[in-house]
Amino acid sequence: MTVERTLRELVGFNSISSLPNEEIISYTVKRAEKRGLRVRFFPYRDEHGIEKLNMVAVAPNVSSDETEIELALVGHTDVVPFDPAWTEALTLTERDGKLYGRGACDTKGFIAAALTAIEETDIKKLRRPLALVFTADEEVGCVGAKHLAEAKAFRARYAIVGEPTSLQPMRAGKGYCLAEIVLHGREGHSAHPERGASAILHAARFIRRIEEISEQLKTEIHPAFDPPHTTINIGMIQGGTAKNVIAGSCRFTLEWRPVPNQTAEHTLDMVARAAEQLHQEDANFDCEINAGRIDAGVETDPNSPLVCALEEATGKPAGTVAFGTEAPQLTELGAQAVVFGPGDIRTAHRTGEFVPVAALRSCVSVLKNMIERFCM
Repeated sequence: MTVERTLRELVGFNSISSLPNEEIISYTVKRAEKRGLRVRFFPYRDEHGIEKLNMVAVAPNVSSDETEIELALVGHTDVVPFDPAWTEALTLTERDGKLYGRGACDTKGFIAAALTAIEETDIKKLRRPLALVFTADEEVGCVGAKHLAEAKAFRARYAIVGEPTSLQPMRAGKGYCLAEIVLHGREGHSAHPERGASAILHAARFIRRIEEISEQLKTEIHPAFDPPHTTINIGMIQGGTAKNVIAGSCRFTLEWRPVPNQTAEHTLDMVARAAEQLHQEDANFDCEINAGRIDAGVETDPNSPLVCALEEATGKPAGTVAFGTEAPQLTELGAQAVVFGPGDIRTAHRTGEFVPVAALRSCVSVLKNMIERFCM
């Protein structure tokens, strides 16, 4: 089956993260088993009680689960929601050498290329284990991959993590962290502000300190990245109940993306110290910091055999990415991980998401090359 037809079928599955992914996993299982791969499932239930499936398919069909995987090809089956006005979101459409559809770029294009590369490979010639690893819930926090890492589902030497990188190997990535900050005040009539304590004003003071922390982080450089430092963002804020009431509460979401040469907790520790200082300055300053996601950055040695092989196969030097990926979880499973795939991250998540046909076909060739180099 061509890679284009495979992608057409994958896009046809509505696999947004809030839905079960059984249908798309069942499709990949049939394709994998037809080639003689041994399939294992790692199910879990998400925070809403919906069952999700991670799939690990290994060739040759080894009998022991303890066998170390030489090369894992990793893709996430979930996609972000799409605008209902995009009526062709689940129907792959070709225009001007581009294939449009939800997930075509992020990251069903990579999954299609991986399945096609497997089918173009003589599995009987494999001397070292190869795995297809298809996960759930990457778009909502790499949840499926974290379950695999926690379960120690397998050990791997090398992993290619599918993401739209314009076919440039990415050997390092920033982490992704979130915390919910809640400020507690004391409500009162706004005509008498001295009788209350405004949580919104406390939040404003705290955000100013966080801005200062952001400036401090700019001095801690990792030159491989752009921007070359940990970044901070406050993307949402909410507080107060009425225009004439002193705000009794205020909350905002803090996001930071740590460079790999820092711990993921480094920024969180700086923020916690700032909160303590504000409390010492004002006893009415009352703050909770609830960290919801702490994913560290990851970096694979530039001299890794996988990095060098992908650079040679693509003719492109290895780079870095600032967005979150499943590479940290593959690193936990022992792998030297490289992020790689067709499509441009700038077209992902938007209406009219697409992957170039030429890039999709090239990805098949590169993945087949990697299978032959590392597993035969």
